[in-house]
Amino acid sequence: MSGAGSNSSTASILVTGGTGFIGSHIAVELAHAGLRPVLYDNLCNSKASVVDHLATIIGKPVDFVQGDIRDGDLMRRTLREQHVTAVIHLAALKSVGESIQEPERYHEWNVGGSQSLIDAMQSTGVRHLVFSSSAAVYGVPERVPVSEDHPCAPTHPYGHTKLAVESLLKTRAASDASWHIVMLRYFNPVGAHDSGLIGEDPSNAPDNLMPLVMSAAAGMTELQVWGTDYPTPDGSGVRDFIHVCDLAAGHVAALRHLDGMRCEAINLGTGRGISVLELVQTFERVNGVRVPLVLRGRRDGDVAISCASVGRAFERLGWRIQRTLEDMCRDAWRWQNSVAARQARG
Repeated sequence: MSGAGSNSSTASILVTGGTGFIGSHIAVELAHAGLRPVLYDNLCNSKASVVDHLATIIGKPVDFVQGDIRDGDLMRRTLREQHVTAVIHLAALKSVGESIQEPERYHEWNVGGSQSLIDAMQSTGVRHLVFSSSAAVYGVPERVPVSEDHPCAPTHPYGHTKLAVESLLKTRAASDASWHIVMLRYFNPVGAHDSGLIGEDPSNAPDNLMPLVMSAAAGMTELQVWGTDYPTPDGSGVRDFIHVCDLAAGHVAALRHLDGMRCEAINLGTGRGISVLELVQTFERVNGVRVPLVLRGRRDGDVAISCASVGRAFERLGWRIQRTLEDMCRDAWRWQNSVAARQARG
């Protein structure tokens, strides 16, 4: 794309939710690509210390603005003052279980916040956007692997908010040809940067798999496996797990190709389904630890199998994965041990 797609070190990319798990890894990839990440986050589910860790990895200070995407005035000021040429929009509440309990709050933050961002971009002339969508928009797959033309029928409020934002973006692109949008529907990001300095470190109680696996491996709890009678090889749910660094590289690839797109949905995944129990067994084997399990019944909102069709990502973005399930498990555990060591040092 013009500006953000060049190799110019002056191209500034705003990353909403930038201190979170995915946002921090995207910041590293942007810097390595010669772009300038500007992180924007309200720290509701992340820590400001991530900014310092990123500076260590990247080798120079990282710009950070603490703010809420619903604050239109601050967003417009940030876009102007930071000379932003494109936005990667990640900021959202993301707990499936919490969304079922608080659907109105999820709509206000995820959909209302996105509308506020879109309006701020419109008023400041920023027209290039990569949106963090989710495989949750597909709901219960009618066929696997799931391609981008699969019907969208989310099974929980979180998925509905992602689909609602996609609709907002399609409407905006249809009404204004100057917009260039990619909606990345990604599956299950896991792993961590190999430095051990950044990884998945939610402030709130996690409900996604890998942090729960690591908590159990560290002896803090037992892993609850929800569903053992699915029509899968071992009865546990099957998901498409992708290394977060591969996912981050996909965002940079999307930026590079934005000028050739109007508003397009693209899956980011590996194309290979991994069961919950297979991931646990791989984690144990790679890291030489035991993960205590408690087997439970199925959980509302979960699906048996979700796996991406990834052909469009390669065709449109030239992107493909570089890391294995073993890498995901090894890097995640390195991150966990690094956190524990820093806490022990005080």
